[in-house]
Amino acid sequence: MIARHWQGLAKAECAGAYIEHLQTETFPALKAIPGFISASILRRALPQGVDFLIITHWSTLQAIHAFAGADAETAVVPQKVRAMMHQFDPKARHYEVLP
Repeated sequence: MIARHWQGLAKAECAGAYIEHLQTETFPALKAIPGFISASILRRALPQGVDFLIITHWSTLQAIHAFAGADAETAVVPQKVRAMMHQFDPKARHYEVLP
């Protein structure tokens, strides 16, 4: 299994809208991709906004390619989400999940 990590710093006033976007748009779309396993939202409040770490689990790197495209590390950040963020990682990080 592979864990994909992506981090973004949301504007405080946009944090709720970002969570809603993940739960109503992103995660349902991921569930339709063969090889997607699960997703988690981690958040922490900071003085400059709300820091989010999104962790998704995938069965294979090929499954991640179905989501991210040819470069599996490329972050998938829709324009409406970009507008909610102060900053975000342009690349995702992948980790092998050990048994």
